[in-house]
Amino acid sequence: MLSFFKKKKSVKTADTNENENVEMPSDNPVLSALDLGEPPEEVLDYARNEINEDPDTRVQIIEDFRDLIYERGEIEPHRTDDAFLLRFLRVKKFNIRHAYKLIRNYYEFKEANSEFFENVDLEHLQSVGDAGVITVPPYRDQTGRRVLLYRLGLWDPKQFTTTELFQATMLILELAILEQRAQILGGIAMFDLGGLTMQHFWHMSPVIAKQIFDIMVTSFPMRIECVHIVNQPWIFEMIFNFFKPFLNDQMRARVKIHGENMESLHEDIEPQFLPKRYGGVHPDYNYTDWIDYFNATEQIGKELKSLGYTARVVEDDGDR
Repeated sequence: MLSFFKKKKSVKTADTNENENVEMPSDNPVLSALDLGEPPEEVLDYARNEINEDPDTRVQIIEDFRDLIYERGEIEPHRTDDAFLLRFLRVKKFNIRHAYKLIRNYYEFKEANSEFFENVDLEHLQSVGDAGVITVPPYRDQTGRRVLLYRLGLWDPKQFTTTELFQATMLILELAILEQRAQILGGIAMFDLGGLTMQHFWHMSPVIAKQIFDIMVTSFPMRIECVHIVNQPWIFEMIFNFFKPFLNDQMRARVKIHGENMESLHEDIEPQFLPKRYGGVHPDYNYTDWIDYFNATEQIGKELKSLGYTARVVEDDGDR
């Protein structure tokens, strides 16, 4: 059964304290499936107003971006089609120079951290999701953004290494960015640190903090609009010290620490778009539904295969 929330709300962007007068999509089904079609008109309006996406100049800008990549010759992208390059331009508000730096960082990160991308398949995503450590609820918040939820207190380092958590994170992000909504609106990260112990702390390091920062800020074509931290224990300050050297004022403003104050969290994410444990209305939905959808969707299988992931590609009658 699908649950639809009829809601329109102005969007607060990460770069301003003022509410933008932009209406977001009113449909928000509980559905373990990506929206792989064209964005609704409200999102396209947001793209025009907030990230400088002009339908009249988009094709030419993409072509100029492609030419710059070839001219520089510093990277060899596995794809240079319009849809792929558009992801990087959207994150950088169609600034070609900034988009080029991002795509270069993207490939340099993959080369420097090849272990995050080797021998990974959807079973990795299934096992981490089943453990509840990393999940993506099958619905969006009131702004139309998806939430990437980490419950790190549930992480058993004997069951999953930090590398496996990074593998799952990168796979989830590669899937999430297939939605044009996500390319335009960005996403939200939420860290529930309830149950975090010294055992978890010993697996942290400045290197890991830098890798997380690279993924969320400098090396992936997804704009993280806000990072919410809830239920943090006393040990959080020790872990957060690893991140502080990488955070400028803009990034610090995107990190919101709520503790156990769910009313504070609700100022940014309304309760009808949250699980019950955070004062919301939603149960924990079956993560297997996401995996079944990914395995059964030809477009997603081909996308993952192009990135070097192991995925079962559903063949249609014309391919048999």
